[in-house]
Parts: sequence; structure tokens; C-alpha cells
Amino acid sequence: MAKMNFGGVIEEVMTREEFPLDKAREILKDETIAVIGYGVQGPGQACNLRDNGFNVIVGQRQGKTFEKAIADGWVPGETLFSIEEAADKASIVMCLLSDAAVMSVWPTLQKYLTPGKALYFSHGFAITWSDRTGCVPSKDIDVIMVAPKGSGTSLRTMFLEGRGLNSSYAVYNDATGKALDRTLALGIGIGSGYLFETTFQREATSDLTGERGSLMGAIQGLLLAQYEVLRENGHTPSEAFNETVEELTQSLMPLFAQKGMDWMYANCSTTAQRGALDWMGPFHDACKPVVEKLYASVKCGNEAQISIDANSKPDYRVGLEKELAALRESEMWRTAETVRQLRPENN
Repeated sequence: MAKMNFGGVIEEVMTREEFPLDKAREILKDETIAVIGYGVQGPGQACNLRDNGFNVIVGQRQGKTFEKAIADGWVPGETLFSIEEAADKASIVMCLLSDAAVMSVWPTLQKYLTPGKALYFSHGFAITWSDRTGCVPSKDIDVIMVAPKGSGTSLRTMFLEGRGLNSSYAVYNDATGKALDRTLALGIGIGSGYLFETTFQREATSDLTGERGSLMGAIQGLLLAQYEVLRENGHTPSEAFNETVEELTQSLMPLFAQKGMDWMYANCSTTAQRGALDWMGPFHDACKPVVEKLYASVKCGNEAQISIDANSKPDYRVGLEKELAALRESEMWRTAETVRQLRPENN
């Protein structure tokens, strides 16, 4: 483990230099890895493991997603099976189903989790709120997690570019004495950049907070609020969108992603610097109580229950599509379509 200074706090992380791919292959050379579910995380993790030389199979129910797996090169009867067959054949069962699907499949899946196997997750949800999900593994299997800090699509794209997406990892139960080695080897195998330790509970609460906060929920709320104020004061859709979204994503985000917020500030006009420094305090003070309320709702299990209840409704997909369609058809994001078409690379 490498000791790294994160803002004055020392943490241990595992890098690909310390845990090379050859070591990961050696640890898992006798293992059969079954990726259960080929939806969001499944394709990226399964394909990266396969390309890195691990013995991987996929378990997926028949349907469009099964056909997608075939299109990605998985062969029915050889490397592509039903969920039950794949779980039976595997020594490591990577449960990459949605949280709702884990609940419905769990009674079937646990039959194949015989002593000595490893049950792997990429999200702490099912275990952290096991009293709500019913997912309670037996004590005679390893229960482990590697959680990429991004989408499965990003994991695959960055892998193909020769980069890595950072991941957290955790061991919930070590029945075999080799759970940590299995975890780290899988983390390297799926193409992680570096790996940092967490727990199932910490991962689940931070993940749900991030999704509802700065990663998705809060950013959409902030962008829409600014866009609406500009439009209400006579600015055109193009001007409002460019000043709210386009400049952020195309110009400024790459700057602070590369070297930090202070560096981005230093590379903007003095007028922008002064205004940003003056207004970041009021925005912080307005937002922090909302984030505190959000975190409390996550920690007590309320957000998990909302997700479980919503995902369990028979018409959930229909309702979800209506909400996403409303987002997609809003003026701000219809303006985005035109702005993207006008980018130089598209002309």
C-alpha cells in the first residue's frame, strides 16, 4: 500500500504499480468469474476482465440485454449463460444487477453461493440495508466489493484509452482468508486507476449522497436555476445555455479537473476571480444545509426505502421514462442539442 497525502490526511491506496496485472492474474488463475447482470456496470467490468486475460463468463436473462452481450462477443453455452448456470459454474459471483434486481434474484442466487465462493458487489446498497433488501449472505463465503467511481461506460472507455477509473474496495466477510487478495486482484482486473479502502456502509451512504448531490441532482438543480433566471431577464436560450452549461463543461471543468479549482480561477479574468471568490461563500452557506438534510436521509435508510418502493412498482419504467422525457424536452436541454451541433468538431 502507498501512503498518500489527501489534503493533509494520510490514506493508504493501492496502485497498479504496487499490484501489477500479472500478480492479479496469478491470484485468480484458478477462479471462474461470473458477471451476473449485463446492464450498467456489467459490460465494462466483464469486457475489461476478459481483455485482461481472466476466466470470465456472463449470466444474464434472455432478452435485449442478452442480445447485447452476444453483440459484445459473449458466446451462448460457452461464455454466456443463464444467471443460474453462471452462478453455479463460478467461484467468484460478481453481482452487478440493479439494486431492485438483486432483491428479486437473491433467493435464487444464494442457492449457488456454496462455501468458499466469493460474492462480489460494486455497490454497498444490498448489504448495508439488508434489513430492507433481504440480502443476507452466509458466513462461509467471502463478501467483497470493488466500486468504480463512475459509470460502467466510463470504466470501459477509459480502459480502451489506456487509463483507469478510480475505485473503492471493501471486505465485508473473509471466510477463506484470501478475500482481500481476491478483492484487489478484481479491482486491478476491471481496470481501476487506484484503489482506496472503504466499508460497505460508507460506500453506500457516500454514493447515494453524491448521486443526489453534486454529481447529478444538485448540478441539474443549480444549472436550471441559473438558466431560468437568465431567461426570465431577457437572455436568449443560446446565451443562457452558453453562460450556464457550455462554458462550464467545455472550458472550465477541464481546467479544474487538471490542476484544481485555484488553478482554474487563476486562468480566468480578474473580474471572474473576484466574483467567484465573493459568491462561493453564499452558495456554500445556502447549499450545506440541503446536503446535511440529504445525508441524514441517506444514512437513516429513507433514500434506500424510497428507491426500493419506486423500483418495485410494476409501472416504474413507464413513470421513469416520463420524468426523463420531461428533462430531455425541457428548453435548456433542447437548446443543448443545437449547441452541440454547432461545436467545431461537428462541422
